[in-house]
Amino acid sequence: MTLTLPDTTRLTRQNFPPDFVFGVATSSYQIEGAAHEGGRSPSIWDTFCATPGKVMNGENGDVACDHYHRLDSDLDLIASLNVNAYRFSVAWPRIIPGGRGATNQAGLDFYSRLVDGLLARDITPWLTLYHWDLPQVLQDKGGWPERDTALAFGDYAAVVAAELGDRVKHWITINEPWVAAFLGYGVGIHAPGHTDLAESFAASHHLLLAHGLGVQAVRASVPDAQVGITLNLGAAYPASSSPADEAAAHRQDGFANRWYLGPVFGRGYPQDTVDLLGAASPQAQGLVLPGDLEMISSPSDFLGVNMYSRSVVEDAPDNGDFLGVKQVKVEGSEYTGFDWEVAPQSLTDLMLRLQRDYNPAAIYITENGATYPDHVSPDGTVHDTARTRYFQQHLAALGAAITGGAKMAGYFAWSLMDNFEWAEGYDKRFGIVHVDFGTQARTLKASGKWYQDFLARTQQSKAT
Repeated sequence: MTLTLPDTTRLTRQNFPPDFVFGVATSSYQIEGAAHEGGRSPSIWDTFCATPGKVMNGENGDVACDHYHRLDSDLDLIASLNVNAYRFSVAWPRIIPGGRGATNQAGLDFYSRLVDGLLARDITPWLTLYHWDLPQVLQDKGGWPERDTALAFGDYAAVVAAELGDRVKHWITINEPWVAAFLGYGVGIHAPGHTDLAESFAASHHLLLAHGLGVQAVRASVPDAQVGITLNLGAAYPASSSPADEAAAHRQDGFANRWYLGPVFGRGYPQDTVDLLGAASPQAQGLVLPGDLEMISSPSDFLGVNMYSRSVVEDAPDNGDFLGVKQVKVEGSEYTGFDWEVAPQSLTDLMLRLQRDYNPAAIYITENGATYPDHVSPDGTVHDTARTRYFQQHLAALGAAITGGAKMAGYFAWSLMDNFEWAEGYDKRFGIVHVDFGTQARTLKASGKWYQDFLARTQQSKAT
């Protein structure tokens, strides 16, 4: 189904449902800093950053955006954008420094102040329980390839829900399990830096199990909670109409999309991907125990989707991996600083496919954005025209998805501000707010001003 995207210059509230959520998003390790303060223990990212050669320029999140010390001014900044929601993550090492057991009141108090500050500014808190900063003490015991880590997550989720559930009603359990599992344990470019395919798929199963346990833990303390998971998804297209390329696209979809969607929506793991994995599959490893799939498919209230680009692939049986696909660059397409194709139509296609195939009660875009080489001009402005256009195009694509019947309920721009971009250090900038990491000065970029003005217009439209 092909839908014409709305005119990006004429986007208003009328393109979106009346109660549509507009927000910005961040994550704890990327912005907080204060890595050695307030009772926080090291995470796997602290260890990874301290390992020579793992992060660009040897950089780390020790200070990041110093959000821990600049909380009030950053909350004022968020409020100035006219958003009605803010997605943030809680750092497990701040809450339970030992991974399991005793809680750290200083960590709980920080997030309590954050939540109270948001509510005082009429901004709805959206809390993510896990955005990759696993306590190192749990990695020392095996990390996500071990079932006990999922059980520990359930205990951690219960602590946070009991502390903040009186004020936080929107909960995301796990952020991007594909990234945490495959990039962290399969190819080693994210923490903890392991390169073992079987480990990565063991981790994927336990991350999904943790999601189910997290849903149960949150509901136990917050009966009126809205709970879901965030998956990084991207439509997979064949590079040609050949049967071989179409089969390659199906394999890519199984690996990146269906492997996570299937269990969450009660369909189990896709058998074609299980067969491809062979001995590396969690089934062959004996890790999928009775009751696991039922726990993973615990009823959720929404699906969070982080969408940045799409995959265009061709069959590559000699590629040297289990998947046998090769990513193809599309001639004439625009690419971001991460070399990701700008493909807004694929967002429409993906949302309609999700609604058709899985029928989630609601879909939120929990991350969407782009990196470009930003510079503060002599006039004090960051003229990030390409990023502004990216947001316009993707919001228009959402409008088209809504027209096509997708139950889109919200959109969070990634990200609020430039931050520590994982293995890329501070080289890649996603923010709609520029951060000078030497002075910590914040400067609203042109894209941020566009979003701010767009949201002001949508609020006016809603009022009338």
